[in-house]
Amino acid sequence: MAARDKLLERIRRNPRGDWKIGDLETIAARYHIDMRNPSGNHVIFLPQNGPILSVPARRPIKPIYVRLFIEMIDRVERS
Repeated sequence: MAARDKLLERIRRNPRGDWKIGDLETIAARYHIDMRNPSGNHVIFLPQNGPILSVPARRPIKPIYVRLFIEMIDRVERS
């Protein structure tokens, strides 16, 4: 299992963890999800299919944003 896959599994098991925006960016790059950071306060994830997701770039990332990110990854995997 690749390191990125292990990271995704750790995030799935513990969405309340002390995750950094870089962790989410690593996973998004693995799934070819485009990212934007226009203002520096948020990172916007732009999947090919489905709604965009805007995540505040503060640490730690709130669990609701981590869960929404995981749902986005699951939609990308299904398509």
